[in-house]
Amino acid sequence: MALTHRSYCAEHEGTESNERLEFLGDAVLGLAVTDYIHSTYPDLPEGQLAKLRASVVNTSALASVSRELGLGSGLRLGKGEEMSGGCEKESILADGLEALIGAVFVDAGWPKACQFTLDLVLDIITDGAARPGQGDFKTQLQELSAELDLGTPSYRIAGSGPDHDKRFTAIAVVAGKPYGQGDGTSKKRAEQAAARTAWLALTETASTDHPADDETPDNRNADRHGTA
Repeated sequence: MALTHRSYCAEHEGTESNERLEFLGDAVLGLAVTDYIHSTYPDLPEGQLAKLRASVVNTSALASVSRELGLGSGLRLGKGEEMSGGCEKESILADGLEALIGAVFVDAGWPKACQFTLDLVLDIITDGAARPGQGDFKTQLQELSAELDLGTPSYRIAGSGPDHDKRFTAIAVVAGKPYGQGDGTSKKRAEQAAARTAWLALTETASTDHPADDETPDNRNADRHGTA
């Protein structure tokens, strides 16, 4: 049942979709991750804990885990959804993973479901804890732009494709200049991708314009001409 999408149920009378298990699995996932990061990172304040949890409990991260598991190949989809590439859609993959977590909870109880969940997402948690909040490149770009006195970034958004498979392209604009472009299956993801590209470009520009403290003109001249 955890792998049965509602589109399959529409074509096969008497089958039940994974939506109820997904609802349950979402709660199991949230509690397992929250309990783990709360006990493992006692020095992180509430705001950073919330950002760390959000870096794990989101559609993109869960879809990535689903792909690693090969979950898409096991999903039961309706013919139309299957033909439109449903087994690769992030929302369907993420929902399927949450439903699987819910099924483990129903079959095996909390301790095993909690351990199963953490085994799936531990790498994401560890990576996120090493750089808390850094997944939000829109915020980082805004902070860097303000630091460089370049004003607030803006985004130009364009969409393409049919409604069931919409793609978006975003361009991050800083001080009237396009700095980065990104694509995604939603406006938010496209903006994040564009912000990441722009942040990297601005960071490189800033480091070039402002050399390290020990690279003062006097030091550079000493390196060229030797020291007394």
